[in-house]
Amino acid sequence: MIGLLYDLAAASYAIIPLVLYLWIFPSRWYGKKLNRILLISYFFVVIITLLFNAVSECIFWEEFSVRYNFIAVDYLVYTTEVIGNIRQSYPVNTLLTILVIVSTLITYLLREKVWQSTTIPMRFTKRSKFLLLFLIAPIATYFLVSHNWKNHSRNQYVNELSGNGMFDFGFAFWHNQLDYDTFYKTVPIKKALSIIRKNLEFVPGDQRDRNTIRNITSDSVEKRMNVVMISVESLSAEFLGSYGNMQGITPNLDSLAKEGLLFTNLYASGTRTVRGLEALSLCIPPTPGQSILKRQDNKNLFTLGSVFRSKGYNSRFIYGGYGYFDNMNEFFSQNGYEVTDRNALSEKEIHYENTWGVADEDLFTLSLRELDKDYKNGKPFFAQIMTVSNHRPYTYPEGRIDIPSHTGREGAVKYTDYAIGRFIREAKLKPWFKNTLFVIVADHCASSAGKVELPVDKYHIPMIMYAPKHIKPGKFEKLVAQIDIGPSILGLLNFSYLSKFFGQDVFKMKDEQQRAFISTYQSLGYIKNNKLLILDPNKKLSTFIPNFKTGASKSIPPERWLTDEAIANYQLASYLYSNGGYQMISNSTK
Repeated sequence: MIGLLYDLAAASYAIIPLVLYLWIFPSRWYGKKLNRILLISYFFVVIITLLFNAVSECIFWEEFSVRYNFIAVDYLVYTTEVIGNIRQSYPVNTLLTILVIVSTLITYLLREKVWQSTTIPMRFTKRSKFLLLFLIAPIATYFLVSHNWKNHSRNQYVNELSGNGMFDFGFAFWHNQLDYDTFYKTVPIKKALSIIRKNLEFVPGDQRDRNTIRNITSDSVEKRMNVVMISVESLSAEFLGSYGNMQGITPNLDSLAKEGLLFTNLYASGTRTVRGLEALSLCIPPTPGQSILKRQDNKNLFTLGSVFRSKGYNSRFIYGGYGYFDNMNEFFSQNGYEVTDRNALSEKEIHYENTWGVADEDLFTLSLRELDKDYKNGKPFFAQIMTVSNHRPYTYPEGRIDIPSHTGREGAVKYTDYAIGRFIREAKLKPWFKNTLFVIVADHCASSAGKVELPVDKYHIPMIMYAPKHIKPGKFEKLVAQIDIGPSILGLLNFSYLSKFFGQDVFKMKDEQQRAFISTYQSLGYIKNNKLLILDPNKKLSTFIPNFKTGASKSIPPERWLTDEAIANYQLASYLYSNGGYQMISNSTK
């Protein structure tokens, strides 16, 4: 019965084109040759779509034992790999030929009944009544039919068979989540909590599943320093001379690296900007599926911005493009940040812009203006600035660097380096400079492609902490995860606060606590002790010895301790988000 309901729900969407067509054209068109051809064509499209979907669902079920979900939606992103895999695994051309032949035959056999349906005249008023009647169904389906109704059994196969593939695909497309417990290896949730609590200091006395609150204390006086975090678009560590690049395309960053603290062993959480923003603001491991920035129920979460705000700071997110992209404005404005984007600049203030936003130099001009406001208002500030210029089509104002615009990635990197250098030089003239910590870090690497599933070298990103009056020049060579950046900044400022971060203060962590998280939307990687464990859908896991320079990896037998730690981190991160475990907690202003 539930399966029939989902079938009818999917059908209510499929008939919309037909209903609109029959409503628009007057009855005198009925029976005409052109009308018959159009209707027959519509039914042919419907039939071949249904058959194609049936075959696709069978293939998907064979692989994952479920109907369509976020993996199917994700396949629309990775078309090259997916289509190549399907072509190598199945006789695609033969299947398509059979589908066309069968669809043509079915359409031919049904043609008389389709034509007969066009001989019934109907006035516009009556057609309109039928239109409203038929359109009520998809509207009611959208608002009233729940995707969870199919979860009526403890048997996952029964639940999946109760669904409808097309309906499930639509749900996955709009909700963009991949349930961890369904697709990945798990441990009892109490065991996961125990593993995480072993290394992190939690508030004692409350052992409930949702309690992951940590009591971060400092014995030193808080430093009321301003913090400016520049998250740079697609800046792989391999671009910087400080990491061995010989092209000379980052002279300003290399100079700052010598004057500040250079992190040599830092790894990004994911492969897209939203994953970097998630890691830098929420400081939690990446969960499978879409980034939390783009999910529902992502308001009032515990973020780095909310901690600064609780301490009396003005927390800002400043972006060079339009912040509706990737839901940035909505997410940051609802989670402790004041948002400023491309709209805050007048046309006269913009030297250059492309599809992604204004040139980085204009973004930094805007940033200086906003930071000056905070200083004049007597408020310390935390600002996260997201650049855009180091992105295809790699265009920027002419005359800034010795590489012409639109000639490739190297030029975009060098222009972003120029803009950052100019920003720091201008900031040095500000009265707030001497009391400001600058953190320059990439959101992710320029490319994540490799011969292996998770090439670790494609997640290696740079970071520089720069505050001449407060941080001595040097290198920090321990393994650092992108989610550790926020807690480490708070640690440098000697903040005491209650925390829900999975990230840790790397300046205080023990050697055995070093680990990093890398991921795609499906594959979840955990790096520790020079080993890489990967969790995949279908509850698969594999362990490797990775080459951190080339990205290659050698398969090794799994180790129980590593497996349990990886599962505990990812499972608990997903569990807490699904159960409201990341909601805001109060921190008293000190």
